[in-house]
Amino acid sequence: MADLFDTASATPKAEGPRPLADRLRPQSLAEVIGQAHVLGPEGPLGAMLAAQSLSSLILWGPPGVGKTTIARLLARETDLAFVQISAIFTGVPELRKVFESAKIRRQNGQGTLLFVDEIHRFNKAQQDGFLPHMEDGTILLVGATTENPSFELNAALLSRAQVIVLERLNLADLERMMQRAEMELGRVLPLTGEAREALLEMADGDGRALLNLTEQVAAWRIDKPIDRDQLATRLMRRAAKYDKSGEEHYNLISALHKSVRGSDPDAALYWFARMLEGGEDPRFLARRLTRMAVEDIGLAEPQAHSVCLDAWNTYERLGSPEGELALANAVVYLALAPKSNAVYAAYKAARASARETGSQMPPRHILNAPTKMMKDIGYGTGYAYDHDAEDGFSGQDYFPEGMKRPVFYLPPERGYERELKKRVEYFAKLRAKRQGG
Repeated sequence: MADLFDTASATPKAEGPRPLADRLRPQSLAEVIGQAHVLGPEGPLGAMLAAQSLSSLILWGPPGVGKTTIARLLARETDLAFVQISAIFTGVPELRKVFESAKIRRQNGQGTLLFVDEIHRFNKAQQDGFLPHMEDGTILLVGATTENPSFELNAALLSRAQVIVLERLNLADLERMMQRAEMELGRVLPLTGEAREALLEMADGDGRALLNLTEQVAAWRIDKPIDRDQLATRLMRRAAKYDKSGEEHYNLISALHKSVRGSDPDAALYWFARMLEGGEDPRFLARRLTRMAVEDIGLAEPQAHSVCLDAWNTYERLGSPEGELALANAVVYLALAPKSNAVYAAYKAARASARETGSQMPPRHILNAPTKMMKDIGYGTGYAYDHDAEDGFSGQDYFPEGMKRPVFYLPPERGYERELKKRVEYFAKLRAKRQGG
């Protein structure tokens, strides 16, 4: 099984037609497009190669950014045999054969760079199986993953490998790649300027997807350049990368939450739309919007959480797609509402204080005394009924006896909390006056 993936032992075979993406595979690291931050002289891989000290790596990045190509070229740069496997198709017996071949190769004086595609698909036991072979130098592991390694890979494996973050290709990177493809094809694609931009956008940062689209367009037999609309009818737009249970899910909901917190309705609507386009459950978004209302807006705009609950209820009654407009209304309302986390901060501080003083009794004067014995030991003695007091406020202390009075709630001068701040200060002055008297 290992020989199927082992380029060190493969014998040349007659080649048939090769896809454009394969024909344009870079032949040196200098030809790799879009990853200068890791391959440049100051980047981690550039520094390793300059020092001739390559360590095991985890290449983390979206599809089509060059993970396999970089691994193959690293093996070439360091004179290591390149062996490629996929975690999807490789089981324990195949792994044993790979390790045995690497041991034999090492005894003959050559190291092995083992490239594992989709390494996060291996379970914990399979991931642990790499450790002894990494430690004794049998293999230099280069794993590739589109998922967050800190969630998907074992801590033991991560401690023995450096995580290299590869970035999605921007439009300038994709344009360079398209120009390289046109040189290989010997002609310019028959597209107007706007259609060319649309094709780059369809690739969504994926170089492999761009080259596949380019190959399709180059095969069309047309007399004149086509425009954006004609391109859209001939090609299906590539679905945006979105995993409702993975890293992208958390990235986008974080972007939506922070855009609302930052009072930017346009950005908030954009990320809201991105999640819906990716297939996110609108109910999840309704729940998260309600959380934003109570966490980031609070009493600065008391109506905010009601707006969210009403929007949620409207979605449940209307369903998609009409009901999603109600959620969009809530997104804009929250983004433009005054912001305050004063209650959120006060709540967390109160919880912390409760954990520290959790066994202290309430003061006796505010305890009920339903029995004679409880009255005899002082329960309820000295309680001042606030409605009988001047201004309807007794100013008594309601914290445990001997506990220094804390201040948890500090309303800001924003939104409705301006009025609440006045009330807090009013009662504080009255309390000081009553307790002093």
